[in-house]
Amino acid sequence: MTTALHHPDRAHRLLGTRLGTYLLAADAAGLVGVWRQDQKHFPATNRLGGTAEGPHAVLDEAGVQLLAYLAGDRDGFELPLAPEGTPFQRAVWHHLASIPRGTTTTYGQIARALDRPRAAQAVGAAVGSNPLSIVVPCHRVVGRTGALTGYAGGIETKQALLLLEGALLA
Repeated sequence: MTTALHHPDRAHRLLGTRLGTYLLAADAAGLVGVWRQDQKHFPATNRLGGTAEGPHAVLDEAGVQLLAYLAGDRDGFELPLAPEGTPFQRAVWHHLASIPRGTTTTYGQIARALDRPRAAQAVGAAVGSNPLSIVVPCHRVVGRTGALTGYAGGIETKQALLLLEGALLA
């Protein structure tokens, strides 16, 4: 019998944004999650830690940077990141972080960049399980035809982010 993961050093808080409410979670190593409330792949409660009471350096800074980004006052993020995932997932997430603002890529292009040309579906699964939405820009990945496909936070949110970044025309 396995015991569910519990993270006593982890804390979380909610942040209201123009795109909805997000839950931010962090531990001593850095930001571990940014999830839109009620999105697909929302983490189990035991992965969130307790509610952050009072100041929390990582959560405070993540909130400030996320709000500034969504207001168009910031182009990227400078935060300590500590997502949990397999080596393949982390490789995909690392690649996502390198996609320039205002551009998009496809699952197949990422698979080829990782020297795994037949792994587009596995890349899609890793992109879909990205725990750091917006901060690690999985919204910049589109279908091979350019279609706005699968986004855990909803296609409307993906579209709004790509419009904000100039990757889509209004």
